[in-house]
Amino acid sequence: MVGLLAGCQRPAATAQLVPQSIDYLTRGEWGANAPVLPMRSHKLAYLTIHHTATKQLPDKSLTDKMKALQQFSQQESKLGDGRTKQPWADIPYHLYVDVHGQVAEGRDINYAGDSNTGYDPAGHLLVVVEGNFEEEEITAKQMETLRLLVPALAKKYKITADRLGTHKDYASTLCPGSKLYAQLPYFRQLIAK
Repeated sequence: MVGLLAGCQRPAATAQLVPQSIDYLTRGEWGANAPVLPMRSHKLAYLTIHHTATKQLPDKSLTDKMKALQQFSQQESKLGDGRTKQPWADIPYHLYVDVHGQVAEGRDINYAGDSNTGYDPAGHLLVVVEGNFEEEEITAKQMETLRLLVPALAKKYKITADRLGTHKDYASTLCPGSKLYAQLPYFRQLIAK
């Protein structure tokens, strides 16, 4: 799998986004397409956790997952509840944590994400974790990554523990699932330290 290979350097723009100990896949490495619509710039004030609400796919590569998510995002698509989603400019999330704990770069962090719910994600650094955490367990690798990633992002962007939330804190949704939501106090403690 891609990630940090011996002797490889991260691009300067993303070098400090994710701790060096986390396998990280940039947009260039997974072959992202350009945004298809204009995007809104924003200033980060919150760190917000989501889940994909789809079954974990341990046998699918992170590159394939990101390409599929971008394709879904950039075209009119049917949602799980039957509604039709209009095209978004790009992947709605800034970072994607896969089942193996690897992280992929989604939307450029300088631009507000998207949502199919009623909250405005402007100002939110959006981290999505692969899985449906109403039904599945968070993997040990995902927890290990989140334990490093959440406080590092909070420190970098000066986001305090009380500004860490989840999708369901801002909209009527089950996201990020009860099993991931239960970890929120732990992540807040990590930020507070």
